[in-house]
Amino acid sequence: MCDFLSSLPKVELHVHLVGSASVDTVLELARRHPDQPVPTDRDELVAFYEFTDFAHFVEVYIEVNQLVTTGADITALVDGLAADLARNVVRYAEVTVTPVAHLLVGVEADELAEALTVGRALARERHGVELAWVFDIAGSLGYEHGIATAEWVLRHRPEGTVGFGLGGNEVGVPRDLYRDPFDMARDGGLHLVPHAGETTGPETIWSALRDLHAERIGHGTSAVADPELLAHLAGEGIPVEVCPSSNIRTRTVRTLAEHPLPRLLDAGVAVTLATDDPGMFHTDLNTEYLRCHEHFGLGRSELADLARAGVRAAFCPPEQKSRLLAEIDAVERGQTSPASL
Repeated sequence: MCDFLSSLPKVELHVHLVGSASVDTVLELARRHPDQPVPTDRDELVAFYEFTDFAHFVEVYIEVNQLVTTGADITALVDGLAADLARNVVRYAEVTVTPVAHLLVGVEADELAEALTVGRALARERHGVELAWVFDIAGSLGYEHGIATAEWVLRHRPEGTVGFGLGGNEVGVPRDLYRDPFDMARDGGLHLVPHAGETTGPETIWSALRDLHAERIGHGTSAVADPELLAHLAGEGIPVEVCPSSNIRTRTVRTLAEHPLPRLLDAGVAVTLATDDPGMFHTDLNTEYLRCHEHFGLGRSELADLARAGVRAAFCPPEQKSRLLAEIDAVERGQTSPASL
């Protein structure tokens, strides 16, 4: 199974740029900024990434973000992420970037856009990975920052921009608060992909669908508590981006045995498998697929179907989707390897 997963082409549709940074990358950044609370010792940093709950995870994420202060830091993160994606046979990824979080720590607006453009070119040239951008609102920062996010995206729109999202805390952050920036993004031709139903119930997912016109749902695990919602997601073909290790590490789900992913699949919901913040959660996409085999009993064909669901849910051009689906079919049949295609 490990050999199969190591050859299976994949897409990654839910990965945050800062949270993707490896321990080594964060150590390097932390040693440049020893005045910040992020540990500069490897063992201490690993312990720093042991989260007590989702709110604690958000606190740590913000502290790590404080280390990313230049365009060069941004490009280094993109390059490192692309290298990790390539090792997992990820052909295409939609990477979530939170512009306001970088602007608030001193990265200039033009500098951020340029750094992402340079990083995207490096990802293609060095690693053979095609990157696209989803720019999200940090929900806890408030409405004004939501508008500022939409304005930055629509003004700068780095090459590869495809989506607009909403992340961070859900508790106390109603989805409909951000209706205006989402309308701005939709009018600007962006796809809408808010987080919902990770730490709150199905009502948050309903709000993301009704108030924000979500085309995909980030996480969406609490949908299993509402049969009507499950039927709606399945009937309308609205994918959910499921990140099993993330849910365990942030303690939003207690154990993999209790994880909702099998129930989402059984209900006919389109599930795309993702890592969320792989550097912080000590995971990668191959590991997520392997855990679906080991804990949920998914075999080769079901895992290949997860990969296909990701491709179909992606916002890449139709010809790229067709090529990726053909690669997955070929590897499942054992006829060839991705490197030969």
